[in-house]
Amino acid sequence: MPWSEEFWDREEALSRKELEELQFKRLKQTIKRAYENVEFFRKRLKSVGLTPDDIKSFEDFAKVPFTTKEHFVENYPFGLIAVPKSEIVRIHTSSGTSGKPKVVAYTANDVETWTNLVARCLYMVGVRKWDVFQNMANYAFFTGGLGIHMGAERIGAVTIPAGVGNTERQVRYMVDFGTTAVHSTPSYALHVKEVAEEMGLIDKLKLRIGCFGAEPWSENTRKRLEDAFGIDAYDSYGLSEMNGPGVAFECREKQGLHIWIDHYFVELIDPRTGERVGEGEKGELVLTPLTKEAMPLLRYRTGDVTMLETDKCSCGRAHPRLMRIFGRSDDMLIVRGINVFPSQIEHVLMQIPEVGDNFQILLTRKGALDEITVRVEVKDEFFTGEIEDLKKLQQKIQRALQGELMLRTNVELVEKGSIERSMGKAKRVVDLRSI
Repeated sequence: MPWSEEFWDREEALSRKELEELQFKRLKQTIKRAYENVEFFRKRLKSVGLTPDDIKSFEDFAKVPFTTKEHFVENYPFGLIAVPKSEIVRIHTSSGTSGKPKVVAYTANDVETWTNLVARCLYMVGVRKWDVFQNMANYAFFTGGLGIHMGAERIGAVTIPAGVGNTERQVRYMVDFGTTAVHSTPSYALHVKEVAEEMGLIDKLKLRIGCFGAEPWSENTRKRLEDAFGIDAYDSYGLSEMNGPGVAFECREKQGLHIWIDHYFVELIDPRTGERVGEGEKGELVLTPLTKEAMPLLRYRTGDVTMLETDKCSCGRAHPRLMRIFGRSDDMLIVRGINVFPSQIEHVLMQIPEVGDNFQILLTRKGALDEITVRVEVKDEFFTGEIEDLKKLQQKIQRALQGELMLRTNVELVEKGSIERSMGKAKRVVDLRSI
């Protein structure tokens, strides 16, 4: 399709044939970079008798072993980095499975590439330099805040780094600054709606575009958001290991999220067998970044289950589309846009001497916001019935969990034997949320 002002850059408008030619060229470069500069990948390829020269087709690439989140732990902190530390300009982290975060490093070129990918996404849904863009996402180590911020600024929009929380102030800023576009989790956006209604300001908002991601949401949630704010609501997909936001995004047709195959090689596999699934089948998403200098991961298993639509979209873009994220193939939970592993919680609890052997995670939704409650059995000798002692223990556990998860949790202390035992795998998570 010819390039036009509707596209952020020329690669966005390439034909499928042009995209696949560019994709394979970049895939070969990525394999070579990983093999030559990362001992872990060199050993992995050698273990199955491969060198970069053996990969002569997309089909050959299926012989390369997968990379998983466990490999981040094994190579913590810098074992997967392909450049000298002097070339790293930024580090982000994402939740890991054993108390160690996944470390993601960026060169200056990586940051530039990421910025333009996010700008491409936002521009695609209509964000322009005359917009006022309020970014209500977590900043700090998480990629969602800074990633979206950089893309909005690159377009030239007035960008407000609002962060999360203090919702009344968020609403006041929307009115005072004339905010026209927002980014947040969908659950937080619904909470903002409730607060704006309570403040009597919902009709004073000038919003027209909402970009939402970091947690699963449904068409019913889209309708609630669009009706409440008078906006077009768009789904966003990203993960820190692939830069962060900007991996895939809905266009104005809202018929799936375009995944940018000029920057990512996409596979869907059966999570049990590791074999690629057929056209139109659900599978676990496996991604290989094609333009990352610092961390050229090979065949990274995201754990996200989705379907891929390869027919050309009516918007004209030839990039295939993810048909939403249906769930997880592993045990990761997403709470208020933050990744939480039950093993993280176990790691914290098992270091506290008063805690017994059993615990349970209860996920609920209070209004529009997710709530996480950890039910903890207390050892008999510490369950004295003294309210003050139990309150101190509760606060101690809450502080430890918040330090690990970067998320406020509720803690409920119960007597030994209160949580139902299972004859098989322990049922650690009870998810009562509905989307």
